[in-house]
Amino acid sequence: MTAVARAFVPGHVTGFFTVDRDDDPTKAGSRGAGLALSEGVTVTVRRADATEVTLNGETVEIEAVERVLAALEATVAVRGVTDLPVGSGFGVSGAMALGAALATNDLLDRRLSTYELATVAHGAEVQAGTGLGDVVGQLHGGVPVRLEPGSPQHNRMDAVPARSRVEFQTFGELSTSDVIGGDTDPISTAGERALSRLVEEPTLERLLGASRQFAREAELLPDRVYEVVTDVAEAGGEATMGMLGRTVVALDTGLTDAGYDPTVCRIDPTGATLLDPPAERSLPE
Repeated sequence: MTAVARAFVPGHVTGFFTVDRDDDPTKAGSRGAGLALSEGVTVTVRRADATEVTLNGETVEIEAVERVLAALEATVAVRGVTDLPVGSGFGVSGAMALGAALATNDLLDRRLSTYELATVAHGAEVQAGTGLGDVVGQLHGGVPVRLEPGSPQHNRMDAVPARSRVEFQTFGELSTSDVIGGDTDPISTAGERALSRLVEEPTLERLLGASRQFAREAELLPDRVYEVVTDVAEAGGEATMGMLGRTVVALDTGLTDAGYDPTVCRIDPTGATLLDPPAERSLPE
């Protein structure tokens, strides 16, 4: 009997998005594009008498994770570890939900497919109001382009065929639920334009350019983020805002060349995956 199961889920920064609502949370979501990052969340699940969720050693309440466990009828301890900033546009809640789904399925032998598990996690994120497309991007890895909304069982995907070093720097949080819970028509209109631009020329440079224009048109661009993106452009680099956070994401050495001290990673090529369980002596308490 398996005592513990682990999964790694890449972080995901969205460049632009629409808001597509539906009474069925697995069909709701967004169209858009972003980057899956080699920095992500490692989720460990073990059997327990009562459900407990921790992130970086702190007990937390993550509604999307709770909904995943309820759907899988699981009472387990979920432990997430990440170096990513929380609440800053890196899809940490989606990573926790998807990682919990993958690891719990493995631990308890629920025998669901990867797409079924991602659909559970995506629906949980939508119902929690903490994300509309991160789970889909995190499942696929790379530079995913969501052509239709919804979970992997409902949407249609493409991708930009590219790899790159990525730098990012965060200057604070933004509330995803506040943004997607209000009037989202301007956001969706700007997102549709951005998606059309990217589909015409599916390159990383076009993605970041479309993202910058989206942020302006949707009026989501904080002053500090605008200043840093401008600094990167003046240094000859490519950067944009990571949705939704006060976060700047740049290709190659864009932030470094502009005089900042960013975190460095790469585009994750594989997406969410199960990991070998840790040695028995290193099981989380």
